[in-house]
Amino acid sequence: MKLGFVYAGQGSQTVGMGHQLYQEYAAARKVLDAVSLDFDVKQLCFEGPIEQLSQTQYTQPCMVATAIAITEVLREHGVTPDIAAGLSLGEYSALYAAGVFDQQTALDLVRFRGQAMEEAVQGMESKMVAILGLDRELLQQACEQASALGIVEIANYNCPGQLVIGGQTKAVDAAVQGALDRKAKRAVPLAVSGPFHTSLMAPAGEKLAEKFRAVSFAPLQIPVVFNATARPLGEGETIPALLTRQVKSSVYFEDSIRYILEQGVQAIVEIGPGKVLSGFIKKITKEIPVYQVEDPESLQKTLDALKQ
Repeated sequence: MKLGFVYAGQGSQTVGMGHQLYQEYAAARKVLDAVSLDFDVKQLCFEGPIEQLSQTQYTQPCMVATAIAITEVLREHGVTPDIAAGLSLGEYSALYAAGVFDQQTALDLVRFRGQAMEEAVQGMESKMVAILGLDRELLQQACEQASALGIVEIANYNCPGQLVIGGQTKAVDAAVQGALDRKAKRAVPLAVSGPFHTSLMAPAGEKLAEKFRAVSFAPLQIPVVFNATARPLGEGETIPALLTRQVKSSVYFEDSIRYILEQGVQAIVEIGPGKVLSGFIKKITKEIPVYQVEDPESLQKTLDALKQ
């Protein structure tokens, strides 16, 4: 069976994530016991508090550590991906699964990335809002009209009927009104600390580009579909360049899933807490099953289903 793995991004974190897998599976213990960062990742994942776990600089390494643990438990059961993708932060977990990074490199990078993203938005009046029930072309019109008031851009193309805009507060508010005027069903403000995946994150991109110069990127063992292009690595493209671009570029998740489906994937497994990506995928396609793994129960359900 040709399998796609998709890795959850920031916003899916929950206190207790990875704990049950850690208790039951040696592969998860091996991963999480080996984490070496400047804070206790296990304690924060298992015990919280949620306020700290939800701070970007902590969320990112905690989510990736959990994703790596789940990936290794699945590998121990003979389940590996033929193609992978991740939502924003999840792209780093996908690159781990593809053999580009070892565990420590992936964690060091996302620790740095989270800090760089927090620093980029300090003192900035910004917001992100999910726009429901509007075509991307009409939302783009609303953003262009509102851009006279500041920067506002489409940050996430999640699935049909769910897009996210981000930018400077006044411009975002105007774009929201423009979206509602164009018959959007709802506008839902997101509890995030900055305008992620917009051009306002360019300072974080510059810091990442500098950081990547000292990092070794191993060859991809499987294709990874990148957020910024909704395609695997193309001729003349490099992983560091795409990761630098990703932090300040729209996330084309819907387009990425459509590409994965075109490759003949027969099932998709979401890795990480919650079912956010599974929900998106089910709005994109009804043609293949979507499974999710975050704890022993969901692991067993997935393993049983894949055996059939």
